[in-house]
Amino acid sequence: MRGHRIFAAVYAAALIAFTGYIALDTFVLEDVYQTDTTEMNLTMFAEESSSAALPEQSTRSGSTGGAGESRVSRHSRSSERSTQQTQTAPAESSTADTASASVSSENSYMDDNIAVTLSTYRAADTTVYAADVQLSSAQYLKSAFAYDTYGKNVTAATSETAAAHNAILAVNGDYYGAQERGYVIRNGIVYRDSSNGKDLLCVYADGSMKIVNSDDYSAEELVEQGVWQAYCFGPALLENGSISVSQNEEVGRAMASNPRTAIGIIDDLHYVLIVSDGRTDESTGLSLYQLAEFMQQLGVKTAYNLDGGGSSTMYFQGQVVNNPTTNGNRIQERGVSDIVYIG
Repeated sequence: MRGHRIFAAVYAAALIAFTGYIALDTFVLEDVYQTDTTEMNLTMFAEESSSAALPEQSTRSGSTGGAGESRVSRHSRSSERSTQQTQTAPAESSTADTASASVSSENSYMDDNIAVTLSTYRAADTTVYAADVQLSSAQYLKSAFAYDTYGKNVTAATSETAAAHNAILAVNGDYYGAQERGYVIRNGIVYRDSSNGKDLLCVYADGSMKIVNSDDYSAEELVEQGVWQAYCFGPALLENGSISVSQNEEVGRAMASNPRTAIGIIDDLHYVLIVSDGRTDESTGLSLYQLAEFMQQLGVKTAYNLDGGGSSTMYFQGQVVNNPTTNGNRIQERGVSDIVYIG
């Protein structure tokens, strides 16, 4: 009997301690939450001409051409959700846009400032989705947090956050909320200023893209230099057109072949957003090196790996176009803390 009373007392004490710990932890986390994170530092674009227009579209639209065709081939999918085929011009159906008249089809979108063409490929036994994006200004390449809230344990499906921000195109971001360190600079605003000493992708207000070591600069210094967006997942895939990962390099304990998400730049204000399927019978997934090779064949000069695996999601004109995998082979979006979007 006495043993039971001692056990009950110890259990009660442990329960009180655990409850107190949870309450304290919740308080700490809530203390760092920042809501309504929709502010944008548009002063970065003050010197841009208000009459800036979209440059004449490249006819490449993500085409590999040449020797690349032997390893990266176009793939026409038969599934209901994704039947895109490459087009270099939008169809004639048009919709009204709040900023300007827009023209769109199943796999393309165009208005005065944004042009997007979505293509589907097969590479390394994997379906890969490539969005070719041309902008009149980098201010149309934006980021958003789940529920417009910066903090830990705040997640939402990529499609949910994208729809809330009227995104034309979106992919999952770097899942900053799963990391304790690494600069978080979004839309010209610093949210986290602790470096992780790793590759940091910087997108500047002039539209350029550069990979730096975060230990070399403070977050505020980067903003002063014109950094509009900064992502800290990594690693860098391409620099100056050359592959910067080894054939065996991986992210932490990730499997060699995974669903992937990446972003890159071909030329001034000409970007590519990539998402691959994986972990299914139809798509094995890509290694980091295969992902870098694929982007190199698209003519990408600088490329960077974002969060992959179950997070990898591409959203275009109101629909998820890839097959996000969560909990094995189940096709379902996973909640993430942030997105990269065009809009």
